[in-house]
Amino acid sequence: MSTDDPLQPSAHTDRGSNLSGNAKRKMRSAARLYAVQALFQMESSGQTVERVMVEFEDHRFGAVYDGDEMQEGDPRHFRTVMQDAVNYQAAIDQLTDRALVAKWPIARIDPTLRALFRAAGAELTQTDTPPKVVITEYVDVARAFFPEGKESKFVNAVLDHMAREAKPEAF
Repeated sequence: MSTDDPLQPSAHTDRGSNLSGNAKRKMRSAARLYAVQALFQMESSGQTVERVMVEFEDHRFGAVYDGDEMQEGDPRHFRTVMQDAVNYQAAIDQLTDRALVAKWPIARIDPTLRALFRAAGAELTQTDTPPKVVITEYVDVARAFFPEGKESKFVNAVLDHMAREAKPEAF
């Protein structure tokens, strides 16, 4: 396959093989933030998951904006979350809907939160990441997007409900 094949990992894939556990955790955390941004971008622009993943890996991971360098993301974790969020979106959205108040189905919530619930739902249902880690990580993502709001408490409550349904044995 050509090196431009969007389904193949980019050059970023091998980064991090000699990093400490803390550095790897930071890269996974950054990958989660990037996944939420990428899922939001996919929904708003209609781009394919492959195109968005390549764009983020090649142009956003570790990018410098106004003199501030962005954290490098873990490309393997990013791709897993993205592909699972897209491939299992219907089931994740149903899980999210069951966790939301009946008057607020997923289609009515903020698109950033919708992207966050899809990314978190992908991790909760398709990976072995402990649910409490998923909840903590995505509540932190919510705080990054909504630093002044109550969204992080809302995200915590919804993700707790989703996690208890998806992996009751973890509680």
